[in-house]
Amino acid sequence: MKASRFFISTLKEAPADAEVASHRLMMRAGMIKKLGTGIYTYMPMGLRVIRKVEAIVREEMNRAGAVELTMPVVQPAELWEESGRFQGYGPELLRIKDRHERGFVVQPTSEEVVTDIARQEIRSYKQLPKNLYQIQTKFRDERRPRFGLMRGREFVMKDAYSFDRDLEGAKLSYHAMADAYRKIFDRFGLRYRAVAADSGAIGGDVSQEFQVIAATGEDAIVYCPDSDYAANMEKAEALAPTVPRGPATEPLAKTPTPGKSTCEDVALLLGVPLATTVKSLVLATDTVDADGNPKGSQVWLLLVRGDHDMNEIKASKVPGLDKGFRFATNAEIEDHFGCKPGYLGPLALKQQVKIVADRDVAVMADWITGANEVDFHMTGVNWGRDLPEPDVVADIRNVVAGDASPDGKGVLAIERGIEVGHVFVLGTKYSKPMNATFLDEAGKPQFLEMGCYGIGITRLPAAAIEQNNDERGIIWPDAIAPFTVVVCPIGMDRSPEVKTAAEALYEQLLAAGVDVLLDDRGERPGAMFADWELIGVPHRIVISDRGLKEGQLEYQHRRDTAATKVPVAGVAEFIKGKLAA
Repeated sequence: MKASRFFISTLKEAPADAEVASHRLMMRAGMIKKLGTGIYTYMPMGLRVIRKVEAIVREEMNRAGAVELTMPVVQPAELWEESGRFQGYGPELLRIKDRHERGFVVQPTSEEVVTDIARQEIRSYKQLPKNLYQIQTKFRDERRPRFGLMRGREFVMKDAYSFDRDLEGAKLSYHAMADAYRKIFDRFGLRYRAVAADSGAIGGDVSQEFQVIAATGEDAIVYCPDSDYAANMEKAEALAPTVPRGPATEPLAKTPTPGKSTCEDVALLLGVPLATTVKSLVLATDTVDADGNPKGSQVWLLLVRGDHDMNEIKASKVPGLDKGFRFATNAEIEDHFGCKPGYLGPLALKQQVKIVADRDVAVMADWITGANEVDFHMTGVNWGRDLPEPDVVADIRNVVAGDASPDGKGVLAIERGIEVGHVFVLGTKYSKPMNATFLDEAGKPQFLEMGCYGIGITRLPAAAIEQNNDERGIIWPDAIAPFTVVVCPIGMDRSPEVKTAAEALYEQLLAAGVDVLLDDRGERPGAMFADWELIGVPHRIVISDRGLKEGQLEYQHRRDTAATKVPVAGVAEFIKGKLAA
């Protein structure tokens, strides 16, 4: 490709709403253009990157035995009603109606459609296993779209779905996909971790995320430097303390804490460690009668140590909270505690609540909590003596660096990551409600066991940039760069020798299968180099009159601080060697 025929539209400044490096640099490099909130046009330079990502994903998916198809972006609502997700998915699901008032959704994912295909096409165990995938546009009506392609509303995803005769087969398919994902991300040349994860809205029992390591990542990755243990924050277990609860040594006392409504402020006022305080979080669960009418609600008090944070995913696994919960209203809090938030605690309640204590809180002695009275806290609180044992003891907190690793092989560390892939074993979550069955060897119908596997195609370039950039711009890995090599002739419009040498090298590299671009725009060297450093082409060759007279060209990798002189006669072989390395 010659630059004069391509579409290059770099900017000196990024838009004011571009918050992270990938968003700023993709806008400045002319790779994307904002059309609406969370909706972007993929410009020619950016689309080349996306197509390279797709090609690698497609090759490895095909190699792993998956078969490609394409499912509609707009899907009938009745399929989603069958699975129970039409209402359950939440406001991120864009629901629309056609001119006949029939309901549809704009797909965020395609479990329902692919399950419908399977129940029509798969009749016998002899047809299993099967794995179908697509690379297709998705839409999720994010509450707060941000960070460009990292969290947009419209995006491209590779989603695959496996079908097996039993759970053992489903797990084999799952591991085959997990292996394919490792090959894919290895080919991209990115630093990543595969971490145990919660399945979230998709559902399922076995799940892994693939996280690209980046300081700007939204997700916290928990790992043990001394073992293979890795999980996301929602999944990482905080082990129960190994030391037993200590004896009560302080009297229970109502202590003035004027204007101090947070654990941090209370600990500072009383001159005690933050870990001696306990924070109160109030949740509620609602019940309905057989007709679906509201029947009542149950208020729950969750207690975590003052220096810890509640993990909502873990809380949702607690029996009684596992059918769904919400944060209690101010009216419910006043009714049960007689006090506004900030001074809440498990003592002197107006109405009974269910108390869930985190594992660490359950072994605390002489702790501090709200007195259910403004400007007061209770000190010297002890289980058994001052209040009954909690109704439930469970792991409901986020782990912190230094916690014991669940595999017993060291302590935990935490780093940031960007989720770019996720693999699930779904089981029969969709096949049962949608009655997707096959006939086994005995001729009896059995529900299909399913798996689900996603890769964020358009998120991957953004993640790669977050991991690979500097003050000059993007630094693409070779595998997904918009162009692998750029030839930069200086004064090509004025020097026949430079023009001839540049076009000869360009043709030579093209013939060798190199993805090369010739910058024939006649730009000044500074402007030309700045463009390609911003865009991030990894290999640059500069041709000049002076260099040609010396019989040499200049090569510079995007990460190099200085150029390397290469003989004109050997430059093509030199470049091929660099690309092979």
